[in-house]
Amino acid sequence: MIGNSSFAGLGNSSFASLTPAPASADEAEPWVRGELIRSLMRAARGSYLLAALLMPAMVGLSWGHVPAWQLICWLALGLGATGWRIWGERVYALRYADKDSVAQEQFIERYSILWAGSAFVWGVSILIFFERAPLVNQFMSWLIVAGVATFPLNGLSLHPPLLLRYVNTLFIAMVAAVIFRVIELDFERPHFHYGFLLLPMLHWFLLLRAGRRIHETARNSFELLFHNHILINSLTQQRQAAVSAVAMKNRFLASAAHDMRQPVLALSLYADWLRNEPELVQEIAPKIVRATHAVNALFDSLFDLARIDSGQVRLHIERVEVGQLLHDLELQYRPVAEAKGLKFSVHVASGTVLTDPIRVRRMLGNLLANAIKYTAEGGILLASRQTRNGLRVEVWDTGIGIAREHLRDVFLEFYKVADHSGTSDGFGLGLAIVARLSHALGHPVSVRSKLGRGSVFRVALHDADESQAQTRISGAVG
Repeated sequence: MIGNSSFAGLGNSSFASLTPAPASADEAEPWVRGELIRSLMRAARGSYLLAALLMPAMVGLSWGHVPAWQLICWLALGLGATGWRIWGERVYALRYADKDSVAQEQFIERYSILWAGSAFVWGVSILIFFERAPLVNQFMSWLIVAGVATFPLNGLSLHPPLLLRYVNTLFIAMVAAVIFRVIELDFERPHFHYGFLLLPMLHWFLLLRAGRRIHETARNSFELLFHNHILINSLTQQRQAAVSAVAMKNRFLASAAHDMRQPVLALSLYADWLRNEPELVQEIAPKIVRATHAVNALFDSLFDLARIDSGQVRLHIERVEVGQLLHDLELQYRPVAEAKGLKFSVHVASGTVLTDPIRVRRMLGNLLANAIKYTAEGGILLASRQTRNGLRVEVWDTGIGIAREHLRDVFLEFYKVADHSGTSDGFGLGLAIVARLSHALGHPVSVRSKLGRGSVFRVALHDADESQAQTRISGAVG
């Protein structure tokens, strides 16, 4: 035999609600942090190149007023910092871009020195123009530094620790450079009022304040986006569930109409026949009884499933002798099998199990009925055996078998394998009822089958707990 499928937990997965629980703040937080950093890296892409393009302008404004070697050293330092940033972006793209929020934060913590390096270079740029170039050139240089400080604000604000490190490094370097130049001048004849030093401090404060607001806005936007994704996924799943429910209803109606038509039509024909030829009552009456039983069997399977799904089934757990249970099933199903010319064999390993005798008999009876229905020649074996995990009951047949791709679906309600002979005289609920009762009683069901060779269904008879079993069958509602 080939193919193996287990249905021990089928009840939980089949009947649980498809609507996901609302996303909690804990679930949203890692995703939001990761997306903020990804957005930061997208915003930072190329910004350092714009800053690098401004470096020659800075050098040009001080050229001729400052020793050339100092300007060239600062320019080389700035271009080196830019190259360092390009390398860091490459590392991010190759190693971190597709990782989770933890990896994203690790990258920022490990490589935040790249931003600090750029900030330091622009902070010390004060040394190449402050109180060395003409006032107009100084003013233009101050504007460039202020622009470089402000331009990356939108991106860096997405990760406040990085913004704080960048801004602090930049402005501490600026203030230190200004103080150094003032000391170098011996506080004599400055071209500015000392109150001018308050402007960088004010800029520093405004950048941090604006950064906090930008961060809050971006965070709120990403949190809203996260919850929108959850809502969209929920609505999509609900729509799919609704479509599946409609499709199932349509399949049921079509199946019910088809399956009921034959025995009801037979009843009608037999009734007309009996009315026209009452002397044939001895011949016609058994046929009417068989057709009535067929209708009742269809309704019984449908009502059983409805009662289980509504939680109306009351289980009664007691100690059951497995040998006697199999003997009762043999008495019921041997005549049915032999009427089809099939051999019916029973092999019993004695033992007892705590279970609901009526429900477990229904489970095994459905498996036997299916085995007989889909077996044209050969035989049926009903067996119990002791295993390491306790008693197990098996139903073997030499029937048409089940293809591997259908093994799991055969336990779904209203499911019938296409082109299988024998699938036209039932709702396709027998194995669905087996699956429901298997979940409730804690008796896992597994199946192995080979197309054209037959199948074996195994039921592991673990001792059931009445309260837990009743809870499981009630929990299957909905």
